Amino acid sequence: MRNEWSQQFGDTGTGVVWVGEHGVRQYAHGRALSHSSRFLERQAKLVGNTRTKLATAKKMYQLRFPDEDVSKLTLQQLRGREGARIRSVYREQAKKHQVEWSGRDYNPDNFEGSSVINQSLSAGHVALYGLCYSVMVALGISPGLGFVHVGHDLSFVYDIADLYKAQITIPIAFEIAYEFNKEDDIGGITRRRVRDAFVDGKLIQRIVKDLQYLLDISEHEKFEADVINLWDDKEEHVKYGINYSEEQ
Repeated sequence: MRNEWSQQFGDTGTGVVWVGEHGVRQYAHGRALSHSSRFLERQAKLVGNTRTKLATAKKMYQLRFPDEDVSKLTLQQLRGREGARIRSVYREQAKKHQVEWSGRDYNPDNFEGSSVINQSLSAGHVALYGLCYSVMVALGISPGLGFVHVGHDLSFVYDIADLYKAQITIPIAFEIAYEFNKEDDIGGITRRRVRDAFVDGKLIQRIVKDLQYLLDISEHEKFEADVINLWDDKEEHVKYGINYSEEQ
């Protein structure tokens, strides 16, 4: 990128995210598109308290089981329910597309050594992670402050991506495993297929809406004006740009 372009981006506060086509790869990012830290502050507040962290994690599981009340279940029970749900999705898709399925098995250091279905699952999930990452950094959200996944710089990315795998990347992977074989470019075919699904299903808008719901951010708070305040231990926020010595 030419230097004058970089300067113009910085001077105007324009956010830049380097992604693959339609967001299926996230390479790097500059300043967030949102100048407000409200998303990040709310995320940190929810993560930093055991009660609110648990409540948010349960909200994520509730999105997976919309017809059930999961509020009374423990995290251990929810993990078991989720595992059973995903295994059921794998079995149903394998039967539907007549694909042999013996379980999720892949080596990140040897992509080509995996079966076609596992190659396609890996490629599709990575594309989904890239899209979720891109949306988060555009909003100023930390990809590392997760509620279900923890301890990794992409913990929250994995949290959010898991909401959509059963509906998008897993079915697509089994379709591809039925249509193609190991001599084909499974990674490239999968990325293009999930890219189109992201666009057709308006997944970016859905991710933003789900993030807003999970972080308890109202509609009018999504993209606030460029405002800076000073923190105060009694009033929380006070105005910036005032010489407070004149008020004392």
